[in-house]
Amino acid sequence: MKRVIAEWEKQRCVLMAFPHEGTDWYDPNNPRSLDAALSPFIRIAQAIAYKEPVYIICKDKSRISSMFCSTHNMIFIELPTNDTWIRDYGYLSIEEEGQKKLLDFTFDGWGGKFDASLDNSINRLLHQKGYMGTTPLETIDFVLEGGSIESDGDGTILTTSQCLCNPNRNGGLSKAEVEAKLHTYLGAKRVLWLDHGYLAGDDTDSHIDTLARFVNKDTITYVKCDDRSDEHYGSLKLMEEQLQSFRTQEGTPYRLIPLPMCEARYDAEGNRLPATYANFLITNDAIIYPTYKDKNDVKVAEIFKEIYPEKEMIPINCLKLIEEGGSLHCSTMQVAY
Repeated sequence: MKRVIAEWEKQRCVLMAFPHEGTDWYDPNNPRSLDAALSPFIRIAQAIAYKEPVYIICKDKSRISSMFCSTHNMIFIELPTNDTWIRDYGYLSIEEEGQKKLLDFTFDGWGGKFDASLDNSINRLLHQKGYMGTTPLETIDFVLEGGSIESDGDGTILTTSQCLCNPNRNGGLSKAEVEAKLHTYLGAKRVLWLDHGYLAGDDTDSHIDTLARFVNKDTITYVKCDDRSDEHYGSLKLMEEQLQSFRTQEGTPYRLIPLPMCEARYDAEGNRLPATYANFLITNDAIIYPTYKDKNDVKVAEIFKEIYPEKEMIPINCLKLIEEGGSLHCSTMQVAY
């Protein structure tokens, strides 16, 4: 038996990759741009390290470590990277015949949009250097990003057809062909496909972790738009209707918990940014969730507290992250025990 380990299961650590001068975060015309970019990464790492180890991949570990008041539970690893979105090139943790295993899928920069040659080697380098201990690693010649799938930990995969069936990934496979691959590599018993839903400014072709998330086997939280004048209203309404049609493995409707749509945010050129509350991280003891100086920040905190009453709530201002197209969950990847 094989399965993808759910995010809410016990974690050994969380991986992060920090911005450096060779990434899009750095503006050579603005010497302080990198410090501004590092700020949310530092806050996220501190939130994780409060109770759980965080492995920080960086260009200069002496410089990065000096930016923290405390480095408790932090391991700094110097490795070259193209970008910071380790959710999409980090390990996928699975269980096979009762044993933990790490999978290293191919990462092609979200369909060849960006260079990913360095990012695509991170998993193998970490494993070769011994950071994953004796946990076995399998490298797979198939494009699959961590942010493109959600697992309930029991064989159900939630994803979007716009991403996994896109011609820019694996040549554009059919749903049946993708499902066969997910069964082979991840042990998927079934795949729930969302055919609607997107965020303006998103480079990932509608990653599921920007739209809808499992919070347990029977519950899905999702982005809901109530503003009919918003460009997302129609697509997200169709996504909601499709979620309502889904059934658990026991044949009952999922408990659906809507998250409010963020107020529109724009970059300096007037392009809308992909702000979403669905991009939260579940750790062993906390829910670390994005905020955007938005009227709904407090409401979202209440929703998460109701879902996870036993966990600490840690908000992180992620306005800087969405300027580069991602958010909190995108910048992290948990590794299971």
